[in-house]
Amino acid sequence: MKTRIALAQINVTVGDFAGNVAKIVAAARAAHNDGAKLLIAPELALSGYPPEDLLLRPAFYTASAAALADLAAQLKPFAGLHVIVGHPLRDLTQSALTHSAANGHGNANAPIERGVPPVDTFNAASLIVDGEVVGTYRKQDLPNTEVFDEKRYFASDPQPFVFELDGVKYGVVICEDAWHASAAQMAKAAGAQVLLIPNGSPYHLNKEAVRFDILRARIRETDLPMVYVNMVGAQDELVFDGGSFVLDENGELVAKMAQFEEGNAIVEFDGGKPVPTAIAPALSLEAQVYAALVMGVRDYINKNGFPGALIGLSGGVDSALVLAVACDALGADRVRAVMMPSRYTADISTTDAAEMARRVGVRYDEIAIAPMFDAFRSSLAEEFAGRAEDATEENIQARIRGTLLMALSNKFGSIVLTTGNKSEMAVGYCTLYGDMAGGFAVIKDIAKTLVYKLCHYRNQATTFGKQDVIPERILTRAPSAELRENQTDQDSLPPYEVLDAIMRMYMEEDRSLAEIISAGYAAEDVKRVTRLIKINEYKRRQAPIGIRVTHRAFGRDWRYPITSRYTEPVQ
Repeated sequence: MKTRIALAQINVTVGDFAGNVAKIVAAARAAHNDGAKLLIAPELALSGYPPEDLLLRPAFYTASAAALADLAAQLKPFAGLHVIVGHPLRDLTQSALTHSAANGHGNANAPIERGVPPVDTFNAASLIVDGEVVGTYRKQDLPNTEVFDEKRYFASDPQPFVFELDGVKYGVVICEDAWHASAAQMAKAAGAQVLLIPNGSPYHLNKEAVRFDILRARIRETDLPMVYVNMVGAQDELVFDGGSFVLDENGELVAKMAQFEEGNAIVEFDGGKPVPTAIAPALSLEAQVYAALVMGVRDYINKNGFPGALIGLSGGVDSALVLAVACDALGADRVRAVMMPSRYTADISTTDAAEMARRVGVRYDEIAIAPMFDAFRSSLAEEFAGRAEDATEENIQARIRGTLLMALSNKFGSIVLTTGNKSEMAVGYCTLYGDMAGGFAVIKDIAKTLVYKLCHYRNQATTFGKQDVIPERILTRAPSAELRENQTDQDSLPPYEVLDAIMRMYMEEDRSLAEIISAGYAAEDVKRVTRLIKINEYKRRQAPIGIRVTHRAFGRDWRYPITSRYTEPVQ
């Protein structure tokens, strides 16, 4: 017997229970109209993912339970449609209470203690049929690496959940469960013929290939086809790329949805075997990353209610990329670019900045900082008497610009998008309260070498309408902060190809200094870059959050102490 299954690749918002219910109901309505008998929503679709310390609030679970009841009631008209929906669950049944009595739990308002292993709170997925919750699965394998800390919030429950539809038995496992063998094997032992996997799997470079590899390993162990439904959208620094897919019992890809696009898809199963259907084309690395940046900016600004974005445009490559992303995310009418030239700003920088603003169609203003810089120097002349000019004067200029942008933000409500890249953030080539001042760091996890690749990609891309939005000279001239005469970045830093490689091996891959040197990099460069990474941790802790695109970004992935006397030996 053939069964149509709907994949709801939806963009939900943390804590917006009513809005998330509406999205799930809309997907269910479309699925029912398309003749589907089963719909799968992503992990924690009801609450949004990840709720983080909202999961320590008992009222959050009460709201989740109310939303689940509301969802069930609204799904009742879709007779016969089975809906799998992820949600947080505080289970106050007797079986849970026997384990939680020592913690003082036992009622819906009991506090959830930080630092105490949770015993009655779960990452769950429930099956709703004809207005009733007929069964619930609780996640078994709780990730506690990279950006995940689910053991802080949830208990594990190693019990399978299998249900039957049209003579086929379906087993539910949630996200990380599929990264390990036990949950899938347990579902098969309970009779499952197909595995359904709701996910909240955030994007990073090469993540799609990793997912395929992991799921194929599970298929080799179980011989079961799998339906993988991932959420799409951005939550703070995380971007969820969707890309939901179906693998058959041989591990062959038989259906796949597009990455970074919200939507619904229908797959058909014939007696427990998936029927091949549409497979969205794979995206290039540059296309994936650019789409992640666009989605990250759009959702952060829209979900937080900002009217638009402000960007300090310098005529350099970093601010050019941020401006392009912002326009593609929000539309030119919601983006404003401000050029703030100093006595050290080259004429071509002003020309190129104005030209790019014209090409993308944003409001463009120039505010000269020379008068303000002179006022600072005059005020500090007595204090600085007898001391040569140095980075202090350079940083004053950056801080003037930061102050101007924040003043415009305060007055008009738009958020300032900072333009520092990962290479600069790694080695501290940035100014606290200057170019680091702002609300959202768009390219915080983008190495400088990747910045150039993304700019070239954007100039050639047809997806966003206009091409060649970034003037060629911006991409070919030597990068410079333009805070002193004849300055270039390489006056202070190794070539970016070298810096980025050392940063990647040390920071993202945890390679030792000896290993990096043995890979062909000069010991002097390796020691210099890694030392700069260490001593600039205090700056990064004060930086705005930004979009994560690598498997290890500065921020929640990177938890190095600021105060530390440890120095890694070269040998």
